[in-house]
Amino acid sequence: MSLTKKIKKDFRSLYGLIFILLAGLRLFFNVLIPLTDKTEARYGEVARLMAETGNWIVPQIDYGIPFWAKPPLSTWLSAGSISLFGDSEFGLRLPYWIVAILIAFLMIPYGHKKKINGLIPGIILFTLPEFFLHAGVLSTDLMLSFSVAIIMMGFWEFLHSEKNLIPGLLFFVGMGFGLLAKGPIICVLSFPPLFIWCILHQISFKKIFKMPWLKGGILALLIALPWYYLMEKKSPGFINYFVLGEHFLRFIDSSWSGDKYGFPKQQPLGIIWAFLIVGTLPWSFVLLGQLKHGFRKIWNDPWQLFLWLWILWTPLFFTFSKSLIHTYTLPVMIPIALLITHHWPSSKRKKTTILIALALPILLFGAYFLEPTKKIISTSTDKNLVIHPEVNPSKLYAFPFKSYSSQFYSKGKIKVIPLDRLEKMVEDTIDFSIIIKNRGLKDLSPEVVNKLNPVMERGKDGLYQLK
Repeated sequence: MSLTKKIKKDFRSLYGLIFILLAGLRLFFNVLIPLTDKTEARYGEVARLMAETGNWIVPQIDYGIPFWAKPPLSTWLSAGSISLFGDSEFGLRLPYWIVAILIAFLMIPYGHKKKINGLIPGIILFTLPEFFLHAGVLSTDLMLSFSVAIIMMGFWEFLHSEKNLIPGLLFFVGMGFGLLAKGPIICVLSFPPLFIWCILHQISFKKIFKMPWLKGGILALLIALPWYYLMEKKSPGFINYFVLGEHFLRFIDSSWSGDKYGFPKQQPLGIIWAFLIVGTLPWSFVLLGQLKHGFRKIWNDPWQLFLWLWILWTPLFFTFSKSLIHTYTLPVMIPIALLITHHWPSSKRKKTTILIALALPILLFGAYFLEPTKKIISTSTDKNLVIHPEVNPSKLYAFPFKSYSSQFYSKGKIKVIPLDRLEKMVEDTIDFSIIIKNRGLKDLSPEVVNKLNPVMERGKDGLYQLK
């Protein structure tokens, strides 16, 4: 049976309906949930600025202010989607959803190899909470994870395929994409587990040297190097900040003062393992259950050991870092899904585990319509303040600072106003709207506060106009 017919058969089954349900739920959230501060709205604004200004080389965090924190691959995807579908939440998030679906589709043959429905790996993947979240959240982590997967699977297929040129070249394509997705960290997350696996399984150097190193190296450089060259040329200082600061100082110094875009993070040592277990529930317990069968089986099975090294290396690398967030576990979601797929035919309580795994996205769908959830979403973004019917975006201000969501939803029109000018505008009774953070209210005199009418108040800020 051809691959196309097998896939059609996969989709006609109950598993096909489950996969469509999961993909549809993620798309539902992508369309209706506004961009939230700080991270997602920040990347949304960077993409909006790129599409608006037409500057596809230097990402910008504000007009004329370069964004040095990350390479542009994810921003290119969102900005390109904006050009086609407009700067809505749907347009911005669509590329991430498509990439997530693509990853699930590329895993279909690994399901067929185990003589099971090819969509089971994708279902497992979409029911991993960390992956389900990133199937629509604006960030650089999904493309990094995809790039790591291309490298790892390209290497594996190169060693195990008769026609190995294409898998060998894919290894280097993953390198190029990774450098454009998140930078040199791609080498740190992929090379060590491959090296350890080759040593443990005594893979000969002769076999490794058959990789298309020259062609592939040139291909990787052609993919990534032009942008790095043009970026440093148009925005001098980028290389020093990005390579040294973002790849070393931010991980060893949680209070790194050079961080232009983030904020200091103090996490307990080893918290990455808690992030990993929670972000993969309930499948993390399935994996832990497999360990009871003994390490010898894993050690003697090249595929299992390959996947385990891929899974364990990333959290091990971040174990001694205090400056991290849960999204750093995302690159290991794909091997986790593949490893569970490997054990699927012999697994017990498969239906029960899937039902439990499906509970989270279904519960999230139901919770979306509850008032407490709507309130949490509303207070995490300034969208409702900016698009309020009484607000004229050209006369909208922020004090003492503007959020990324207010910048995005006002299409860059909102302006930060200094205290003296705000007092002057109130005194002269100039018509304007202003988003004031609660801590900013403390800096205003009682006379100014008394002349401001609260149009919409929330826990952390509010929208005000002159009475």
